[in-house]
Amino acid sequence: MKDLMGLMKQAKDMQAKMQAAQAEVGDLEATGRSGGGLVTITLAGGGNMKTLTLDPSLLGSAADEDREMLEDLIVAAFQDAKVKLDQAAAETMKSAMGDIPLPPGMKMPF
Repeated sequence: MKDLMGLMKQAKDMQAKMQAAQAEVGDLEATGRSGGGLVTITLAGGGNMKTLTLDPSLLGSAADEDREMLEDLIVAAFQDAKVKLDQAAAETMKSAMGDIPLPPGMKMPF
């Protein structure tokens, strides 16, 4: 029984460490560039797009408002696709896991 209690404590400690790591990953940011810096995208942890910047030279004489609107529309489309992909992945994992009960807050895949 003592070994079982130790194992349960280790599992609880691991879950706490995983939650802390997930929170830390959520705070990360990365910026990618293409076309020699003509297009810049910043992603937050979890792959959410925070910003998109298009160099004005890509759009010729389009007004700054048009460029900003285009950037916002691209970010919104990306977010919409990401939400749908995350939902589909969650459903796939749920069906793969079957009836295995997971503790509250624990997500698959780890």
